[in-house]
Amino acid sequence: MGILPGDETVCQVCGKPAIGLEILGCCKVVVCEDHASSFLRSLTSGERFESGACYYVRY
Repeated sequence: MGILPGDETVCQVCGKPAIGLEILGCCKVVVCEDHASSFLRSLTSGERFESGACYYVRY
């Protein structure tokens, strides 16, 4: 797909523009609206949410 490591502007699943990142324990994924969890989609721009070992950041 041509996504560079560390590029946080595109979804790591499909390459669409990213809306934020999800850190689930030891794994981090940058995602678009389509691939984001409901936790990330419910956040407003600039908001962060932490729940146990999970951390969500909305761009």
